[in-house]
Amino acid sequence: MADVDGDAAAAVVKELAAKGCAAVDVVGDLSDPVVADEVIATAVNTFGGVDVLVNNAGIMDSMSAVADVSDAEWTRVLAVNLTAPFLLTRAALPHLLARGKGAIVNTASQASLRGSAAGAAYTSAKHGLIGLTRSIAVMYRDSGIRANAIAPGGTKTGITVDADPAAHGPQVLARYLPNLGRVAEAEEQAAAIVFLASDAAANINGVVLPVDNGWAAV
Repeated sequence: MADVDGDAAAAVVKELAAKGCAAVDVVGDLSDPVVADEVIATAVNTFGGVDVLVNNAGIMDSMSAVADVSDAEWTRVLAVNLTAPFLLTRAALPHLLARGKGAIVNTASQASLRGSAAGAAYTSAKHGLIGLTRSIAVMYRDSGIRANAIAPGGTKTGITVDADPAAHGPQVLARYLPNLGRVAEAEEQAAAIVFLASDAAANINGVVLPVDNGWAAV
């Protein structure tokens, strides 16, 4: 379990331990190559290898249109949502390849599939994550490595949106929000991730699975 919030990571490890599961936490910014390498090294040293990598860390943007996106927002949103999955995947691949099989599951977004779900920075990062997922799927399928992504719709998480409702981006996006539908529980997204990581999905590779109560069908 890796998180920039040490208390949150420790709480998840404690919850898993209470359920009889072994877990270990690593605290740090996953967009830092040193931290990404530490995450994978810790998994290997603790559990003897890597079988599955789930890239789930993410932050939202301010729903801003391109003209209103600051350099700082652009850099940070892409770092967490796209660079971090790249770094963790790069660090994990040698261990997955050594085993001759493995699964990578990325948490993308409805913003990976449309321009009406978030601002310019988040939308660009999540579209990029789909490209990364498909590239991995093609490049490593002959080595037994699968890469897939889920594309959640609205989900109850701790991610916050700091948006000015009077700004251009939020005003434009507001007209599309009624299409969102029912907001999912985090466990519903987790169930889809577990499926894609499991042997039940052994012939599923390079797929983007919407978990969105039909939002992608609207």
